[in-house]
Amino acid sequence: MWLQRNWDCNVILSKLIPYKVSNIMSRIGVFICHCGENISATVDCERVAKASSEMEGVEFATDYKYMCSDPGQTLIKTAIKEHHLDGVVVGSCSPRMHEATFRRACSEAGMNPYLCEIANLREHVSWVHEKCEATTNKAIEIVHGLVEKVKRNRPLDAIEVPVTKKALVIGGGIAGIQASLDIANCGQQVILIEKGPSIGGHMSQLSETFPTLDCSQCILTPRMVEVAQNPNITLYTYAELEKLEGFIGNFKATIRLQAKSVDDSKCTGCGLCTTKCPQNNIPSEFNEGLGTRTAIFTPFPQAVPNKPVIDKEHCKYYQKGKCKVCQKFCPTGAIEYDKPDEFITEDIGAVVVTTGFNVLKTEFFPEYGYGKYKDVINGLQFERLASASGPTLGEIRRPSDGQIPKKIVFIACCGSRDPAKGIPYCSKICCMYTAKHAMLYQHKVHDGDSTVFYMDVRAGGKNYEEFVRRAVEEDHVNYVRGRVARVYEKSGKLIVKGVDTLMGAKPVEIEADMVVLATAGVANKGAEELAQRMHISYDPYHFFTEAHPKLKPVETNTAGIFLAGACQAPKDIPETVASASGAAVKVVSLLSRPTLIREPLVAVVNRCAPPLFSTCVGCFMCQTICPYQAIEREEIKDRKTGKVLKVIARINPGLCQGCGTCVSFCRSKSIDIQGYTNEEMYAEVTALLNK
Repeated sequence: MWLQRNWDCNVILSKLIPYKVSNIMSRIGVFICHCGENISATVDCERVAKASSEMEGVEFATDYKYMCSDPGQTLIKTAIKEHHLDGVVVGSCSPRMHEATFRRACSEAGMNPYLCEIANLREHVSWVHEKCEATTNKAIEIVHGLVEKVKRNRPLDAIEVPVTKKALVIGGGIAGIQASLDIANCGQQVILIEKGPSIGGHMSQLSETFPTLDCSQCILTPRMVEVAQNPNITLYTYAELEKLEGFIGNFKATIRLQAKSVDDSKCTGCGLCTTKCPQNNIPSEFNEGLGTRTAIFTPFPQAVPNKPVIDKEHCKYYQKGKCKVCQKFCPTGAIEYDKPDEFITEDIGAVVVTTGFNVLKTEFFPEYGYGKYKDVINGLQFERLASASGPTLGEIRRPSDGQIPKKIVFIACCGSRDPAKGIPYCSKICCMYTAKHAMLYQHKVHDGDSTVFYMDVRAGGKNYEEFVRRAVEEDHVNYVRGRVARVYEKSGKLIVKGVDTLMGAKPVEIEADMVVLATAGVANKGAEELAQRMHISYDPYHFFTEAHPKLKPVETNTAGIFLAGACQAPKDIPETVASASGAAVKVVSLLSRPTLIREPLVAVVNRCAPPLFSTCVGCFMCQTICPYQAIEREEIKDRKTGKVLKVIARINPGLCQGCGTCVSFCRSKSIDIQGYTNEEMYAEVTALLNK
């Protein structure tokens, strides 16, 4: 559904059509705010108001101590009605602070809100100058510039964007689960897609969680089941986003459903096929390669959905054309070898990206053996060893020989905060889960000895510092501040060579039975391609970038697409859940209205009468540089013959964010920003120069 467009039919290209200013407003009201003492401390507000009253076209001018207060707003409303004002200039603080307040007051008085302008006398004058006559003169000049601009302002109407009441959540980890449940529990429809065979993400791989040492599965599994049973959530696993088109409230998502080779509608999840499959020595991804699985498998016992999929890369039938053991034993006939991938298209109102992160493998580190030592493992592998559902049923055993390690070394910051390895950032969670791992080891191996090499302990969270102190003081974990230079194998032991910087860089050498690396958290493989597919920003490390790190932490530069969880940067579980709920609130706020009301301060391509139609020459340079993909091609056709007369640019107001990039790039000067047209800005600048 295309939005109704109010095209500006006045051509502002003076070389083609003589320039003429029309409908200049002449009954302007100027209201100067003292802002307590923020402005009046350095600016003579009474003098500014008096000077404003003498400006051409100003009908009424006054000053007041707090113009944003209820009496101040009443003053503005009364003046508009009594003096029949057709424009307002408020000299106050930043427009970012109270522009909406004053425009709402004007609207309540019957004036178009976009005929109100804010002269920033606080940040641009008072806060940057001493009290003197020149400071007051500058304030007068700024007000004069806005008076000339508002004379040429045109009434604008808010843009209404129709909203499809359905959300798409990409990624089925704890962030995707939380966001989906929050949106669905508000009565909105949700489609949750997960590229793996089960939802749960990395949290489903964990043994316990810090700082409470709660069982991770005990917390997560009920939420996973709730997702599957919620009537407002449609769950697609083994699925990926193929394409995303459209704009806020009106996206069209193409989803690829990879063939599982198992018909979910027939499968009962009995698991008989997994016990009969002859291909039973495949490294398990869920157990991080420490255990094995079959070619037809369910990733873990609590998987949702708890139905198997066939791994075509390892299945004998797909590789050699014979086997079909699982089909032979399936009691419901659910095995479908020839089932192709499916593509479905869904209309979506908003998107939440919760694709998570990953950790570096041990193969990344040459100083620690390039992954050739079986007993040098990363943090996720240790989690699987400590988990009751892991390959060792919760016992800490060496992968090489199955023996219980009596001495273990944990190395923090492996790859993190290391510009030489291309990862200068802190992975944030490593200090905490390393302390947790050391505690779990001491709880399971009572006569064991654990040592942690660290750069700095960063325990910034509720009860986090106490958790680390508990590891040191109660579980007697030995913390050594220093980097590990090398790990190598000698006589069946792992030799860890490092230094203790708190002891004057004293060399430290430990003979360990196992080494656990707290490897850096990195963006998921394919994150860059997904970002480009959705037209959202990402940083040099392929983490997705929010619109503003403080004011818009879950929004992207593409309206209607939100972020949550560790796809932005490594995050712990509480922060991930909080950001997921924050994104869900944004989505529900969007979907709860029949239409989305947006400010009309967007770019427009000028239109005029035939045969010119528009000064746009159709070079489409603007289209190539638009960061929001808001510019499309419009064909102007003859109404009788249907012949294409001209192809020009068209700006979708639902996507445009009013950044103005296209205005500066347009060679024919055919694009303007509503509310900031060339005419309006020229008048403001001219007033400042002709003081």
